[in-house]
Amino acid sequence: MRAVSLSEEPAFSLLKDELVCGYRDISKEPWAGYSGRHEVGGNAIHTTNGAGPHNLQTFILASDGTVLTCLPGFWAPQDLVSEVEFAARLSDVYSNPKYGPAQRRLMFRSMHIAHIKEHSHDMSKRSHMQHFDQRYEADNRFRTTDTIKESVRATLSDGTNVPGDAFKTTDVLMHERMSKRPFLAYADFDTPRYVDYGKPHYDKNEDERVASGMAGGTASGTASGAPSQGAKRKKETIGNDPAKKARRNQMMKNIALQGLRTGLRFAR
Repeated sequence: MRAVSLSEEPAFSLLKDELVCGYRDISKEPWAGYSGRHEVGGNAIHTTNGAGPHNLQTFILASDGTVLTCLPGFWAPQDLVSEVEFAARLSDVYSNPKYGPAQRRLMFRSMHIAHIKEHSHDMSKRSHMQHFDQRYEADNRFRTTDTIKESVRATLSDGTNVPGDAFKTTDVLMHERMSKRPFLAYADFDTPRYVDYGKPHYDKNEDERVASGMAGGTASGTASGAPSQGAKRKKETIGNDPAKKARRNQMMKNIALQGLRTGLRFAR
């Protein structure tokens, strides 16, 4: 997924001036999702908060590597700023010597849950889960997923006709999950479980879209609108693409089989 957020204001200035930023390539992690490979100069788009959680995570850490919060997937720049500011309040609690470890953990949990009510209505609207992710959750883990509101699930017999408003918005889901992970070291953070909702595959096919206000071609900065009607080129994937893995396994089997045939030929 190639989406714009970190490079847009007001997020860009905050990240540049207030935080020390870094990144880690997770594409080869066994729990990572997969998408198309995106070129540096390709189109980029906006999507919904929390979309593509397997492909991208934004961790906000204390100076010693303790996780204050983690934003799964894409987040709009104004909402990212809101969460960074909230993380700063958590950092104050974590570094305050008047609080003991147990009290810090209790405050962490309560602050994450309370922060949900501080989210604006617009942020909540930007945080609706993608329809294909909702369908995935309903089809595969209707009884166990925490993405469906318990009060609604109790009224349904199965996951065949789960309405869209039965699902929690991703801004709620994030803070509920974070509240159960109080001040964990980054090395101890269970990222695979934390980001586990929706389909492993996420790709908006940015490079196939026509930019708003443009006749076609590559957008500068952001792109939106419908996919172009031209022929789609086959795009290389990055991450744990099941089709790519199957092709690799088949190639290894063919190599092994060819080696066996060669060995038998020489043995005669």
